[in-house]
Amino acid sequence: MNNFIFENKTKAIFGKGCVKEYLSCLCKCNCETDTVLLAYGGGSIKKNGVYDEITAAIEKSGKRVAEFSGIMSNPTYAKVQEGARLVRENNVGLILAVGGGSVMDCCKAVSLAARYEGDAWADFWGRPGVIDFEPVPLIVVVTAAGTGSEMNGGAVITNEELKVKTGRDYPQLNPKFALMDPTYTYSVPVRQMISGGFDTLSHIMETYFSAPDEPNVSDDIMEALMRGVIRDLRAAIKDPEDYIARSNLMWEATMAENRVIKLGKKCDFECHQMEHQLGAYTNCNHGEGLAVLHPVYYRHICEHGAKKFARFATKVWDIRPEGRSERELARMGVETLASFIKGIGLPTTLRELGVDESTDLKAIADSCACVPGAYKVMTHEEILEIFRECL
Repeated sequence: MNNFIFENKTKAIFGKGCVKEYLSCLCKCNCETDTVLLAYGGGSIKKNGVYDEITAAIEKSGKRVAEFSGIMSNPTYAKVQEGARLVRENNVGLILAVGGGSVMDCCKAVSLAARYEGDAWADFWGRPGVIDFEPVPLIVVVTAAGTGSEMNGGAVITNEELKVKTGRDYPQLNPKFALMDPTYTYSVPVRQMISGGFDTLSHIMETYFSAPDEPNVSDDIMEALMRGVIRDLRAAIKDPEDYIARSNLMWEATMAENRVIKLGKKCDFECHQMEHQLGAYTNCNHGEGLAVLHPVYYRHICEHGAKKFARFATKVWDIRPEGRSERELARMGVETLASFIKGIGLPTTLRELGVDESTDLKAIADSCACVPGAYKVMTHEEILEIFRECL
């Protein structure tokens, strides 16, 4: 394995009833002032009882609530600036992010921007920065599984003016605590649950399909996680309130992005780069965009990483290797992935996401970063070719 340094300062509290049991004490002990900023998305938490449980816990802690609502699915830098203003105006001492990855990502950026006098986008997202100050403390309550944002410092933010969607991972932005009650995900629409589950699978594949290719612990863990996500998505689609499946999907999402599986790996994430820019221009659903792109992208690179793609076929999809060449197995693994995507109801073309010939695919392709960790480094011309094949 390659050399690495590992750090994860987030304490995960997982299981049914964990919010009611722990949140009040955590707010009391971790809020630096008398005000907690309660951040959430479109208001679904007010319909499913989560909001009432959360606010009751904050009131029990003796803290005042300031609300930051309306965080969108692709959080913008303008929304981050709005949240930072609320933190400063209300003398907030703790941010409580309740939601999925978008809410968590936005709040990580808010926790930084609220205590930074410069241009947070330019200095921390436009380019890598150095955080030499303490961001506002952050606790997250996960209500939608998929991004794994609850146990890392990553935040994907869209700058609408620049048409750039990018993510940075700063360990200083890790939440202090992540409260994870799988029953909170029951009210998530099935389509969103499937999209989030595929995002998890994508995170794992983007790490798996990269060097090193010799036997290593990270790849072994990822094969088990991929098999688990596939199994648990199928079970959750059959019964959306299957607690075993939903709890597994929640922890699988966390394991995909808590930095453990990335140890010693180069990582690819070209497909994420492509989807991020597609999202910056079209605001398409992240997981669904990845589902469309992945098979086409892998058809372009699988022969360059045939050994790993063949292993993917046999270890993850149980394809028998007898009588098949490495390249044949590699292609079969990709096509089985494509069949799985279609079988669980995810879109398979960009047209299904509202993208057509009127979309400036060349501009999107030219805006994509070409990452060095892939088995084959893309050119902007090949990225455009992939987009067109996805139509």
